Amino acid sequence: MKALTFKRYSKSPEIGFTQVPRPTIKPDELLVEIHAAGLNPIDNMIPTGMFKPVLKFELPAVMGSDLAGIVIEVGSAVTKFKVGDAIFASLFDLGNGSITEFAAVPERVAAQKPDTLDFVQAASIPMVGLTSWQALKERANIKSGQKIFIPAGSGGIGTFAIQLAKYLGAKVATTTSTGNVDMVRKLGADEVIDYKKQEFEQVLSSYDLVLGTTRGDAIEKSVGILKPGGKIVSLIGPLDKAFANARRMNFFLTFVFGMMSRKIMRLAKKKNISYSFLFVRPDGAQLNEIGNLLKTERIKPVIDKVFPFEHAKQALEYLAQGRAKGKVVVKIK
Repeated sequence: MKALTFKRYSKSPEIGFTQVPRPTIKPDELLVEIHAAGLNPIDNMIPTGMFKPVLKFELPAVMGSDLAGIVIEVGSAVTKFKVGDAIFASLFDLGNGSITEFAAVPERVAAQKPDTLDFVQAASIPMVGLTSWQALKERANIKSGQKIFIPAGSGGIGTFAIQLAKYLGAKVATTTSTGNVDMVRKLGADEVIDYKKQEFEQVLSSYDLVLGTTRGDAIEKSVGILKPGGKIVSLIGPLDKAFANARRMNFFLTFVFGMMSRKIMRLAKKKNISYSFLFVRPDGAQLNEIGNLLKTERIKPVIDKVFPFEHAKQALEYLAQGRAKGKVVVKIK
């Protein structure tokens, strides 16, 4: 079968189409004919080797994580799905990818595709949906009336996280460029900062949570806008000891991650706030709950551009430019 793969970890990872064997499923897996694959920024980071100590792949590795498609075979231990079911899922951190014609999907990470969404819309959801859910509900336990800062509101994570935060009853601030101000307001943002005209740390104060979504010094600046007892949940690092311990990493990597996060930990301690790094995990049960919100249109997919399968590499290059308003999706079938 045809798949978009990378052949090595480097600045030139040789990304291109390759013929790879069709998966053989295990008893607890589904064989899924993929109709669409959603792209995420980490898909471009993985081939550089940035996450090589954390994410394990056999090379050449199929790229992508998010998918939507039809179940064409079920393993002998599968109980929740049958042949013909339309599902969506994330394969992130499972060692295989989604920009391909077929994939083996563990039953535990899959959910029924909401009837209200087509395959392209459904494929845009898993990673941004699960990341937002795990950050806002699980890690931060957001309550109605709390104030949340979600930078980069027009991006893939931002467009979903703003909607989820508003559903949870929070007041949301975000940053975006001049042309996207109206867009993020329509998603529910209460306070919108045009980063070309203002610095967020000069405008915001007494916030309960910062969702770290932008690189550079934004995480450190975020410390100043939080109230005592506030939280930073970062999706972009620095990685911390708690993450290393949760993944049972060796002493050396635990030490390295501790050093990487030492500065932000020190700043957080001074302000009596907490910092943690979040690495999303696939979870079919959570995805099913997210699907229920999508069915009732309390949250809607935001898609910037759809590329045909044969232009999947160009789709990744487009995403890497950092200008997408919402998600980029590859339509495979």
